[in-house]
Amino acid sequence: MKAAILEKITNIKDNNQPLKMVDLPVPEIGDRQILVKVSACGVCHTELDEIEGRTPPAKLPCILGHQVVGTVVDRGAEAHKFSIGDRVGIGWINSSCGSCEYCLSGMENLCSDFQATGRDAPGGYAEFTAVAEKFAFAIPDIFTDAQAAPLLCAGAIGYRSLRLANLTNGSNLGLTGFGASAHLVLKMVRHLYPQSQVFIFARKEPERRFARELGAVWAGDTDEECPQKLHAIIDTTPAWKPVVEAMKNLAPAGRLVINAIRKEEADKDYLLQLDYPGHLWLEKEIKSVANVARRDIAEFLLLAAQIPLVPEVEEYPLAEANRALTELKAGKIRGAKVLKVK
Repeated sequence: MKAAILEKITNIKDNNQPLKMVDLPVPEIGDRQILVKVSACGVCHTELDEIEGRTPPAKLPCILGHQVVGTVVDRGAEAHKFSIGDRVGIGWINSSCGSCEYCLSGMENLCSDFQATGRDAPGGYAEFTAVAEKFAFAIPDIFTDAQAAPLLCAGAIGYRSLRLANLTNGSNLGLTGFGASAHLVLKMVRHLYPQSQVFIFARKEPERRFARELGAVWAGDTDEECPQKLHAIIDTTPAWKPVVEAMKNLAPAGRLVINAIRKEEADKDYLLQLDYPGHLWLEKEIKSVANVARRDIAEFLLLAAQIPLVPEVEEYPLAEANRALTELKAGKIRGAKVLKVK
């Protein structure tokens, strides 16, 4: 099978060809696994974190990609959830121990043995991939393969972030950064909380313009003062400056939810500008989002089909994965980037 593999940790600014196209054997499957012929795979900022070593793969070479859509072409002897020919999706969560307090309470995302697709297990930048059937999800018919791919991570992690934000109808929400996840959150909020207003903080005017097109009431730069205090802000950026700047825009008892698996080191010194009375006092909170649980993906796919919540996508052939990644690194984003594999 064709696959785009990462052979070494590298900086994309210095190396715009971090992945190499190779031929590999089709994966073998275990008794409770399914073999999926991949048709589409979303491109996520987490892949940049993997390539550049902030959350490195368990071993190299590695097949990245954790927003995988495809068709079941084989299944193990004890795998009965799906039939041959079923369309399925695979997200960031690839496996967990299944027996710890977190797994038993439906919070597998916090399991110490959490394994991630495309980091700890082979992902979807390939023609085939294998996964335990309980970590695969039926894709609603309403979505094309390319539309479904971003829902499995950008959408599901956005859904989890929104739940952690504790938003109520009529409360104001801020979104810092406006890429794949944030544009889906904006669409979700307009459906779930129709009386709430959404304010966007983004560095580039095309992102701000896109946000206004989707219904944001205001869009400014990350260091601008919002015209209204916000009850919650979700940060999806890789930087620290937006975290500090977001805190000054929170209302008393407001919550900042950081939706990022890692932050880059380049502007970490900006944290020294954090001012307790100006940024943190009055019971403001900072909360992180850690991975996704199976519940997040399953619930969100049903919600997305009900709304319906259709992501904006830019499609690339698998052979052009490096171009998609370098454009993502450069901030050339409108919605979500998706690799078409078939």
